[in-house]
Amino acid sequence: MNRSDALSLAVVGHTNTGKTSLLRTLTRDSRFGEVSDRAATTRDVQGAALLANGKALVALYDTPGLEDASALSDFLDTVPGPHADPVARIEAFLAGDHDQGRFEQEAKVLRQLLRSEAALYVIDAREPVLAKHRDELRVLAECGRPLLPVLNFTASVDADPEQWRSQLARMGLHVIASFDTVLFDFEAEHEIFEKLGVLLESRRSQLERLSASRDEDRNALILAASRSVAELLVNVAGLRLSVPSGGDEPAARARLQERVRAAEQTCVDTLLGLFRFELSAYEPPQLPLQQGRWQLDPFDPEAMRILGVRTGSAAAAGGMAGLTVDAFTGGLSLGAAALIGAGLGAVWGASGPLGREISDRLRGHHWLVIEAGTLAVLAGRQTQLLRALLRRGHAAQEQLRTGSAAGWPSPTVARQVLRARAHPEWSALNNAAEEALPDAVLRPLALAIAQALDGGAEAASEPVGIQ
Repeated sequence: MNRSDALSLAVVGHTNTGKTSLLRTLTRDSRFGEVSDRAATTRDVQGAALLANGKALVALYDTPGLEDASALSDFLDTVPGPHADPVARIEAFLAGDHDQGRFEQEAKVLRQLLRSEAALYVIDAREPVLAKHRDELRVLAECGRPLLPVLNFTASVDADPEQWRSQLARMGLHVIASFDTVLFDFEAEHEIFEKLGVLLESRRSQLERLSASRDEDRNALILAASRSVAELLVNVAGLRLSVPSGGDEPAARARLQERVRAAEQTCVDTLLGLFRFELSAYEPPQLPLQQGRWQLDPFDPEAMRILGVRTGSAAAAGGMAGLTVDAFTGGLSLGAAALIGAGLGAVWGASGPLGREISDRLRGHHWLVIEAGTLAVLAGRQTQLLRALLRRGHAAQEQLRTGSAAGWPSPTVARQVLRARAHPEWSALNNAAEEALPDAVLRPLALAIAQALDGGAEAASEPVGIQ
């Protein structure tokens, strides 16, 4: 990786303010460095790069925490050299023994800052503004590099970002970014790059390219993740298991449920992998699987299309049968019941996958399938998981938990998944899928899921930025 043309940024600040956490979230790498509540976890400078199309555009350098900037400021006053030139004084300090190693950690920070074009000064917005912070900023300013304060942990109820903005302005720092490394906000990340472009005019176009690349990457990530959820839903919707008359239905039901559990876990693992989180980061609630039976709905246009509703002897036979289904039509008129019966008569005369199932049922077999309610639960909670992953910073230490899903993420998702119930040949969970899952089915459902991530709003067009 060639970083010679990359913008070099030192990530600096007081100990335990979230510097390594910032790099983890910016690099999407939950394994970068060590994150701990203990002070001075980072002892040496570590580097990472932000890429666009395989090229390093920004090189980030994680530095140790500043532990005693007040004492360092006093010591710098005793360093021989041209005090009228603050940078020369810092260089003279770095050339010495750092007060016999007392300020060795601070020396690593200042040396990296002099090697960098600018610095991100990470602040724990939950802390009050203290004298130590002012001393840190004074020492860092003597290195002659632009500083961008980054307010971290702003999502916490204990944070007071306005107090920090006011005090930073008193010290001449008016360009400030807010970025919570635990509760991720993609727009806040953009803000960091935009404000760096204000401080570093010559690097603005490079930072804009990085932002544009990250937009593309995020849209691709959302679509890939939504496609994984779509595959799960189509596979489960079309899953079915034939049980002969007198067969062991509880055992068959258990096998069907296990297939769905395994398919959902595969989807969860795929999502965590796409987002580059550890596979142990998510504790799913127990899936409320229920035993379902395939019920042919004569009002389902997709089922009727496959069955090939036609006039003639089958419809006539159905019309006769319509009189017998009146008992379970909820008090419909005889005419309405006859229409339902006509649809059922067409079913009896059908060929294809659904026709074969009807034939099996007439021979005493019945089919176990996943009920619509369970499909809604699967769709709702996978979408909920996807939303949570989009908001999870890579520095988060707590396991990701989601509550009970409310149900279908949108009416469009519901319609497309329920349509797949009429296509057992699409499901890879059946022992012998008759054909590969067509992209013409998968892509619209993936786009509907991606659209639902914005809050479930329906839209006729594709999500913004997703092509």
